[in-house]
Amino acid sequence: MTSFKLTYQKGATPLDLDEASELIPKYISTQGDLNELEQSNIANAFLWAQRANLDHLLTATFILTLHKKMFADVWKWAGKSRSSNKNIGVAKEQIMEELGLLLQDTKYWIEHNTFDEDEIAARFHQRLVRIHVFPNGNGRHARLTTDLLLKRLGQPAFTWGSSTSQNPLETEGPTRKSYIAALKEADLGDYRSLLIFARS
Repeated sequence: MTSFKLTYQKGATPLDLDEASELIPKYISTQGDLNELEQSNIANAFLWAQRANLDHLLTATFILTLHKKMFADVWKWAGKSRSSNKNIGVAKEQIMEELGLLLQDTKYWIEHNTFDEDEIAARFHQRLVRIHVFPNGNGRHARLTTDLLLKRLGQPAFTWGSSTSQNPLETEGPTRKSYIAALKEADLGDYRSLLIFARS
């Protein structure tokens, strides 16, 4: 168990007691310490991802490995699908099946030019977030994975609202509010707001 109370931004997935007890570093005593360590780990994962073979991006192994690279210094469950149900996401028993369907669908969209590259990426992102593979870090993981998919498709990464707002997406504020609202619309089948937000 952590020695401090974990806090969550709106739309984030709270950890249960067992998951929270799997914090690796013993020196972490504040939410700020945890955020700083996670950000450092994610920065290292980003460097790894830039050198990774993206031919394997649309595999469950790559999806799990990327999450492990992002959080392996912080959480023992990094890179493992969640074993508990959350306030968002499919039932824990359906995670790997739903992930497999998403990867198959994405390959089909690419092979058959079903949508343009941005819409393929937006649809992939929305589905990955909705599945919610991991105990935590799903949004950050899904955004990085989506940007890598765009790179594989020969397109620039999404800006995720950063070009029109100084407010970071990871903190409470208008950028995050717009992102969550766009995802909710996409959950209902309307991707227009998500596509606009992703390139704004």
